[in-house]
Amino acid sequence: MNLNAAEKLGIKPFDAAGYLQSDEDCAQYLQACLEDAPGDTALFAKALGDVARARGMMQLARDTGMSREGLYKALGENGNPSFATVMKVLSALGLKLHVEPQTAHV
Repeated sequence: MNLNAAEKLGIKPFDAAGYLQSDEDCAQYLQACLEDAPGDTALFAKALGDVARARGMMQLARDTGMSREGLYKALGENGNPSFATVMKVLSALGLKLHVEPQTAHV
């Protein structure tokens, strides 16, 4: 068996899902992604996938009426979920989007 350096050192990849314990944690995580990278839809989709995994993908699949595999694909590393999917997932997670005007740049 050929191990890479991280495996030899016992380093595991970071998984945000393990740190998202509460509704507030999930909301703040998604909000931070929107604020820190406002045009990065892939980052937001990945973060939404982290929240979905933290909450339980099987239950989310039942709540959205989507397949578990479809959710993993849409919310994964290379996913590109439709806006309808994003809204359906947010609703099933008990979260909502908030829109406000941008502050003027002077």
